[in-house]
Amino acid sequence: MLDGVSFQMEAGAAMLLTGPNGAGKSTLLRVLAGLRKPDSGQLLWHGESVFADRAAHAGKVAYLGHQDALKPGLTVTENLALFARAGQGDMQTALEAMDLLPLANLPARLLSAGQKRRTALARVLLANAPLWLLDEPSLGLDANAITLLGQALTAHRQQGGLVIATTHVPLPLENAQPLTLPGAGDSVASTFYQQEDDA
Repeated sequence: MLDGVSFQMEAGAAMLLTGPNGAGKSTLLRVLAGLRKPDSGQLLWHGESVFADRAAHAGKVAYLGHQDALKPGLTVTENLALFARAGQGDMQTALEAMDLLPLANLPARLLSAGQKRRTALARVLLANAPLWLLDEPSLGLDANAITLLGQALTAHRQQGGLVIATTHVPLPLENAQPLTLPGAGDSVASTFYQQEDDA
C-alpha cells in the first residue's frame, strides 16, 4: 500500500523512487501519469486536479514503462513517428540524442534489448513533455547508453523539465530528491503531487 505519499516539485527538479519489488514504485508512476486514480488524496498540477482533465495531463507527460512498446515490423523511425503527436520534438534530434541514426531504418525486431530501450527513450525525448516518468530507464543499457541517458536527463531539467524515475541501480540523475517506498501492495491510499513553478 502506498500510504501517505506526499511531495511537491519545482521546475528542473528530479525524484528517484527506490524500494523493493512490490513496494509500489510502478503503481506510483501510473498514478502520476493519470492512468490510475488514487484511492484517496489528490494529484495536482499547478493547483488543479489532474483527474479533472486527464487528456490535458496526458499531453504534459512522457511515460516510459518496463515494456518498450515497439512494433516489431516497423523501423525505428516508423515506431517513433507512430507515437509522435503534433507539435512534438524533432525526430532527428531524438535519434541523435540516443545514437540511433545508424539504426533508423532497421526493423525493431532486429534490435537488441539495449537498442530497443534507447528507441523507447527517444520517444520520451520526442514527446517534448515537461514531466518525464521513467520506470527503470537504464534497463538493458550499456555504459555508453547510460551516458546518453544522463545527458538527456540533464538537458531536460536545464529547460525546466521534471523527472521522476524508478531504479534498482544508480542513475545519472544529479541532486535528485530520494523517495524510498518501504511497503508492498497494490492499493494507493494517499498520493499528493504538485508542480508549482512554470515548466
